Amino acid sequence: MGIQPRLIDAHSHFDDVSFDADRQQALQRAHEAGVYQQIIPAIKADWWPRIKQLCQQTAGLYPSYGLHPMYLSDHLEEHLVTLREWAERERPVAIGECGLDFYIDDPQPERQQYYFEQQLNIARDYDLPVIIHARRAVEEVVNTLRRYPGLRGMLHSYSGSEQQALQLIKMGFYLSFGGPITYERANRLQRLIKALPLEAILLETDSPDQPDSNRRGQRNEPAYLPEVLHRICQLRHLQPAQVAEQTAFNTRQLFRI
Repeated sequence: MGIQPRLIDAHSHFDDVSFDADRQQALQRAHEAGVYQQIIPAIKADWWPRIKQLCQQTAGLYPSYGLHPMYLSDHLEEHLVTLREWAERERPVAIGECGLDFYIDDPQPERQQYYFEQQLNIARDYDLPVIIHARRAVEEVVNTLRRYPGLRGMLHSYSGSEQQALQLIKMGFYLSFGGPITYERANRLQRLIKALPLEAILLETDSPDQPDSNRRGQRNEPAYLPEVLHRICQLRHLQPAQVAEQTAFNTRQLFRI
Protein backbone atom coordinates (compact mmCIF):
# COMPACT_ATOMS: atom_id res chain seq x y z
CA MET A 1 0.00 0.00 0.00
CA GLY A 2 1.47 3.37 -1.05
CA ILE A 3 1.97 6.46 1.05
CA GLN A 4 -1.19 8.58 1.37
CA PRO A 5 -0.80 11.83 -0.63
CA ARG A 6 -1.02 14.98 1.49
CA LEU A 7 -3.98 17.08 0.43
CA ILE A 8 -5.35 20.53 1.23
CA ASP A 9 -9.09 21.15 1.30
CA ALA A 10 -9.27 24.60 -0.30
CA HIS A 11 -12.89 25.20 0.75
CA SER A 12 -14.43 23.62 3.83
CA HIS A 13 -17.13 24.97 6.14
CA PHE A 14 -15.75 22.89 9.00
CA ASP A 15 -17.16 25.39 11.47
CA ASP A 16 -20.69 24.34 10.48
CA VAL A 17 -22.94 23.23 13.35
CA SER A 18 -23.36 19.83 11.67
CA PHE A 19 -19.81 19.07 12.90
CA ASP A 20 -20.42 20.13 16.50
CA ALA A 21 -21.11 16.59 17.69
CA ASP A 22 -18.07 14.92 16.10
CA ARG A 23 -15.65 17.60 14.91
CA GLN A 24 -12.59 16.01 16.50
CA GLN A 25 -13.45 12.63 15.04
CA ALA A 26 -14.05 14.23 11.62
CA LEU A 27 -10.67 15.96 11.90
CA GLN A 28 -9.03 12.65 12.74
CA ARG A 29 -10.71 11.01 9.74
CA ALA A 30 -9.44 13.85 7.55
CA HIS A 31 -5.87 13.33 8.81
CA GLU A 32 -6.13 9.60 8.19
CA ALA A 33 -7.22 10.40 4.63
CA GLY A 34 -4.19 12.67 4.15
CA VAL A 35 -6.06 15.98 4.52
CA TYR A 36 -4.04 18.01 7.03
CA GLN A 37 -5.00 21.56 6.06
CA GLN A 38 -8.29 23.29 5.35
CA ILE A 39 -9.29 26.80 4.31
CA ILE A 40 -12.40 27.80 6.30
CA PRO A 41 -14.43 30.53 4.55
CA ALA A 42 -17.14 32.47 6.36
CA ILE A 43 -20.58 33.30 5.03
CA LYS A 44 -21.85 35.93 7.48
CA ALA A 45 -20.50 38.22 10.17
CA ASP A 46 -22.20 36.46 13.07
CA TRP A 47 -20.08 33.38 12.38
CA TRP A 48 -16.68 35.06 12.11
CA PRO A 49 -15.90 34.65 15.85
CA ARG A 50 -16.56 30.91 15.81
CA ILE A 51 -14.32 30.47 12.76
CA LYS A 52 -11.61 32.51 14.47
CA GLN A 53 -11.83 30.36 17.60
CA LEU A 54 -11.86 27.10 15.64
CA CYS A 55 -8.80 28.06 13.60
CA GLN A 56 -6.91 29.32 16.65
CA GLN A 57 -7.56 26.05 18.46
CA THR A 58 -6.89 23.68 15.57
CA ALA A 59 -3.61 23.38 13.71
CA GLY A 60 -3.95 23.33 9.94
CA LEU A 61 -7.20 25.31 9.73
CA TYR A 62 -7.01 28.77 8.17
CA PRO A 63 -9.75 31.44 8.38
CA SER A 64 -11.26 33.58 5.66
CA TYR A 65 -13.85 36.21 6.56
CA GLY A 66 -16.57 37.40 4.22
CA LEU A 67 -20.24 37.93 3.38
CA HIS A 68 -21.84 35.29 1.14
CA PRO A 69 -24.29 36.45 -1.56
CA MET A 70 -26.91 33.86 -0.55
CA TYR A 71 -27.24 35.45 2.89
CA LEU A 72 -28.05 39.02 1.86
CA SER A 73 -30.77 39.35 4.47
CA ASP A 74 -28.16 38.81 7.21
CA HIS A 75 -25.72 41.44 5.92
CA LEU A 76 -25.61 45.03 7.14
CA GLU A 77 -23.59 47.98 5.88
CA GLU A 78 -21.73 48.03 9.20
CA HIS A 79 -20.50 44.48 8.55
CA LEU A 80 -18.33 45.85 5.74
CA VAL A 81 -16.73 48.25 8.19
CA THR A 82 -16.18 45.39 10.62
CA LEU A 83 -14.75 43.19 7.85
CA ARG A 84 -12.15 45.82 7.07
CA GLU A 85 -11.22 45.89 10.78
CA TRP A 86 -10.98 42.09 10.88
CA ALA A 87 -8.82 42.06 7.75
CA GLU A 88 -6.39 44.45 9.38
CA ARG A 89 -6.40 43.01 12.88
CA GLU A 90 -6.78 39.27 12.28
CA ARG A 91 -4.87 38.94 8.98
CA PRO A 92 -6.95 36.05 7.61
CA VAL A 93 -5.66 34.08 4.64
CA ALA A 94 -8.42 35.50 2.41
CA ILE A 95 -11.60 37.55 2.10
CA GLY A 96 -14.73 35.53 1.41
CA GLU A 97 -16.80 33.64 0.72
CA CYS A 98 -18.13 36.46 -1.42
CA GLY A 99 -19.47 36.71 -4.96
CA LEU A 100 -22.71 36.60 -6.92
CA ASP A 101 -25.57 34.10 -6.99
CA PHE A 102 -28.38 34.71 -9.47
CA TYR A 103 -29.90 31.27 -8.96
CA ILE A 104 -31.58 32.11 -5.65
CA ASP A 105 -35.08 33.53 -5.29
CA ASP A 106 -35.12 37.34 -5.25
CA PRO A 107 -31.39 37.68 -5.97
CA GLN A 108 -31.31 41.51 -5.72
CA PRO A 109 -28.40 41.70 -8.19
CA GLU A 110 -27.53 45.34 -7.50
CA ARG A 111 -27.25 44.72 -3.76
CA GLN A 112 -25.23 41.54 -4.35
CA GLN A 113 -22.93 43.46 -6.68
CA TYR A 114 -22.41 46.17 -4.06
CA TYR A 115 -21.39 43.74 -1.32
CA PHE A 116 -19.17 41.84 -3.75
CA GLU A 117 -17.30 44.93 -4.90
CA GLN A 118 -16.88 46.26 -1.38
CA GLN A 119 -15.24 42.97 -0.37
CA LEU A 120 -13.00 43.06 -3.43
CA ASN A 121 -11.91 46.54 -2.36
CA ILE A 122 -11.00 45.23 1.10
CA ALA A 123 -9.08 42.30 -0.38
CA ARG A 124 -7.15 44.63 -2.66
CA ASP A 125 -6.40 47.09 0.13
CA TYR A 126 -4.98 44.36 2.38
CA ASP A 127 -3.34 42.30 -0.37
CA LEU A 128 -5.49 39.27 0.35
CA PRO A 129 -6.91 36.75 -2.10
CA VAL A 130 -10.67 36.38 -2.51
CA ILE A 131 -12.78 33.23 -2.29
CA ILE A 132 -15.57 33.66 -4.82
CA HIS A 133 -18.96 31.99 -5.13
CA ALA A 134 -20.42 32.33 -8.63
CA ARG A 135 -23.66 30.56 -9.51
CA ARG A 136 -25.37 31.51 -12.76
CA ALA A 137 -23.22 34.62 -12.56
CA VAL A 138 -19.77 33.63 -13.84
CA GLU A 139 -19.80 36.18 -16.66
CA GLU A 140 -20.79 38.96 -14.26
CA VAL A 141 -18.00 37.89 -11.89
CA VAL A 142 -15.45 37.87 -14.72
CA ASN A 143 -16.53 41.34 -15.85
CA THR A 144 -16.30 42.64 -12.28
CA LEU A 145 -12.83 41.18 -11.74
CA ARG A 146 -11.58 42.90 -14.87
CA ARG A 147 -11.85 46.14 -12.90
CA TYR A 148 -9.50 44.77 -10.22
CA PRO A 149 -6.25 43.98 -12.03
CA GLY A 150 -3.71 42.27 -9.82
CA LEU A 151 -6.31 40.82 -7.46
CA ARG A 152 -5.89 37.07 -6.94
CA GLY A 153 -8.19 34.40 -5.67
CA MET A 154 -10.24 31.30 -6.45
CA LEU A 155 -13.66 30.50 -7.81
CA HIS A 156 -14.93 27.73 -5.62
CA SER A 157 -16.94 24.83 -7.05
CA TYR A 158 -16.36 26.29 -10.49
CA SER A 159 -19.26 25.79 -12.92
CA GLY A 160 -18.56 28.19 -15.80
CA SER A 161 -17.37 27.53 -19.33
CA GLU A 162 -13.88 26.64 -20.48
CA GLN A 163 -13.57 30.05 -22.15
CA GLN A 164 -14.48 31.81 -18.91
CA ALA A 165 -12.08 29.54 -17.02
CA LEU A 166 -9.20 30.47 -19.28
CA GLN A 167 -10.03 34.17 -18.89
CA LEU A 168 -9.98 33.79 -15.11
CA ILE A 169 -6.72 31.85 -15.14
CA LYS A 170 -5.15 34.55 -17.29
CA MET A 171 -6.26 37.09 -14.68
CA GLY A 172 -4.46 35.09 -11.98
CA PHE A 173 -7.34 33.11 -10.51
CA TYR A 174 -7.52 29.46 -9.55
CA LEU A 175 -10.53 27.19 -10.08
CA SER A 176 -11.60 24.80 -7.36
CA PHE A 177 -13.49 21.53 -7.87
CA GLY A 178 -15.20 19.12 -5.50
CA GLY A 179 -17.83 16.40 -5.26
CA PRO A 180 -19.85 17.45 -8.35
CA ILE A 181 -17.08 16.21 -10.69
CA THR A 182 -17.61 12.64 -9.44
CA TYR A 183 -21.17 12.39 -10.76
CA GLU A 184 -21.70 10.29 -13.86
CA ARG A 185 -23.63 12.99 -15.73
CA ALA A 186 -21.18 15.80 -14.94
CA ASN A 187 -19.86 15.70 -18.50
CA ARG A 188 -19.19 19.42 -18.84
CA LEU A 189 -17.27 19.58 -15.56
CA GLN A 190 -15.28 16.51 -16.49
CA ARG A 191 -14.33 18.00 -19.85
CA LEU A 192 -13.12 21.05 -17.96
CA ILE A 193 -10.96 18.93 -15.68
CA LYS A 194 -9.33 17.35 -18.72
CA ALA A 195 -8.75 20.68 -20.46
CA LEU A 196 -7.53 23.06 -17.76
CA PRO A 197 -3.89 23.35 -16.69
CA LEU A 198 -3.26 21.44 -13.47
CA GLU A 199 -1.37 24.52 -12.24
CA ALA A 200 -4.73 26.34 -11.97
CA ILE A 201 -6.75 23.66 -10.15
CA LEU A 202 -7.57 23.39 -6.44
CA LEU A 203 -9.37 20.58 -4.59
CA GLU A 204 -12.24 21.17 -2.20
CA THR A 205 -15.10 19.42 -0.44
CA ASP A 206 -17.34 22.40 0.43
CA SER A 207 -18.16 20.38 3.55
CA PRO A 208 -20.80 19.76 4.75
CA ASP A 209 -22.32 20.38 1.30
CA GLN A 210 -21.74 18.90 -2.18
CA PRO A 211 -20.86 15.27 -1.30
CA ASP A 212 -19.39 12.99 -3.94
CA SER A 213 -21.54 10.57 -5.92
CA ASN A 214 -20.97 7.73 -3.43
CA ARG A 215 -22.45 9.79 -0.59
CA ARG A 216 -25.38 11.51 -2.25
CA GLY A 217 -27.64 13.08 0.38
CA GLN A 218 -25.13 12.58 3.20
CA ARG A 219 -23.07 15.12 5.14
CA ASN A 220 -19.84 15.82 3.32
CA GLU A 221 -16.55 16.11 5.22
CA PRO A 222 -12.87 16.79 4.48
CA ALA A 223 -11.98 13.10 4.78
CA TYR A 224 -13.75 12.55 1.45
CA LEU A 225 -11.41 14.83 -0.51
CA PRO A 226 -9.49 11.82 -1.92
CA GLU A 227 -12.61 10.96 -3.95
CA VAL A 228 -12.18 14.25 -5.80
CA LEU A 229 -8.46 13.60 -6.25
CA HIS A 230 -9.06 10.13 -7.65
CA ARG A 231 -11.67 11.34 -10.14
CA ILE A 232 -9.25 13.96 -11.46
CA CYS A 233 -6.54 11.29 -11.75
CA GLN A 234 -8.90 9.06 -13.72
CA LEU A 235 -9.90 11.88 -16.07
CA ARG A 236 -6.35 13.07 -16.69
CA HIS A 237 -4.55 9.70 -16.50
CA LEU A 238 -2.19 10.97 -13.80
CA GLN A 239 -0.84 9.50 -10.59
CA PRO A 240 -2.44 10.64 -7.30
CA ALA A 241 0.89 11.87 -5.92
CA GLN A 242 1.36 14.23 -8.87
CA VAL A 243 -2.12 15.76 -8.64
CA ALA A 244 -1.97 15.98 -4.84
CA GLU A 245 1.42 17.67 -4.92
CA GLN A 246 0.48 20.21 -7.59
CA THR A 247 -2.93 21.14 -6.15
CA ALA A 248 -1.50 21.47 -2.64
CA PHE A 249 1.27 23.68 -4.04
CA ASN A 250 -1.34 25.80 -5.83
CA THR A 251 -3.31 26.23 -2.60
CA ARG A 252 -0.24 27.19 -0.57
CA GLN A 253 0.77 29.70 -3.23
CA LEU A 254 -2.64 31.35 -3.31
CA PHE A 255 -3.19 31.59 0.44
CA ARG A 256 0.46 31.95 1.44
CA ILE A 257 0.27 29.17 3.99
